[in-house]
Amino acid sequence: MTSIDVHAVARQRLAAIDQRYSRGRQQLVEALHRSDHPLIASEIVEATRDLPQSTVYRNLAVLESAGVVVKVLTNGDRAAFELAEELKGHHHHLVCVVCGDVFDIDIPHKVERLLDEGLAPTVAAAGFVLTGHRLDLLGRCAKCS
Repeated sequence: MTSIDVHAVARQRLAAIDQRYSRGRQQLVEALHRSDHPLIASEIVEATRDLPQSTVYRNLAVLESAGVVVKVLTNGDRAAFELAEELKGHHHHLVCVVCGDVFDIDIPHKVERLLDEGLAPTVAAAGFVLTGHRLDLLGRCAKCS
């Protein structure tokens, strides 16, 4: 993936919805940018210690509505957050159905192509235009096996 300025894109996307790229939002984006996996809210609070929990939740919602952050559903009502695919790169997830941990994975390009080609007839039959895909594989992580 080409190197992009994550903060510049975040600033632009927030401006498009009449929101500022405040210091707190910069800290949230930076925490997600540094992470090698999606983070649950408590991990984000820990990574941005000077931000109150309520501020973290409120700003995650704004960043999500601006298309800077996406929510990854885990187990139950729990969700993790990561930068949008355009900012982080295309990847998929392993989601533990026991503890809810989420791990980023890359799958071979050949498998990506086969997935898109294999789904094309179903997508076309539904009158849908495929623009991309997300794949979350469910199972038990090493610590929960």
